[in-house]
Amino acid sequence: MFQRIIDGISASTGTTVRLTSLAAGAALALFITTCFLCAAAFISVLDKYGPVQACLAGAGIFFLLTLAAAGSYWGYKREIRTRARIAAERAAKAAPSMLADPMLIATGLQIVRAIGVKRLLPILAIGGVALGIMASRVGVPDEAPAEPAE
Repeated sequence: MFQRIIDGISASTGTTVRLTSLAAGAALALFITTCFLCAAAFISVLDKYGPVQACLAGAGIFFLLTLAAAGSYWGYKREIRTRARIAAERAAKAAPSMLADPMLIATGLQIVRAIGVKRLLPILAIGGVALGIMASRVGVPDEAPAEPAE
């Protein structure tokens, strides 16, 4: 039993390491390509306009790359904040539980006293399973849409 779990973890870890090494290799190749492109642009501008303009052109290229990286970072950060907000809203929707109502608890205790614990155990087990199924389905959209499609 544990061998299957260990084999699954080992296989997923191996796959993750291979994919990570491929991504690192691709990033390194992209970095080297960018360096050669910048060097070619620098030499081209240096031959045509001079050293000061070549340095300014190189600075401009790296400034544009920095702006692109910062923009993607800010977009990613905004997406994470949006996802966190949506998750918090879902959690807040699911937070009010019927079991937190004192009147419901008092009614449940009166029912237990009237019927008895031994008779209620099978009913409570079935109710627990039903509650578990309902709790696992919180936030899952229904299969059928509420409005008919046109």
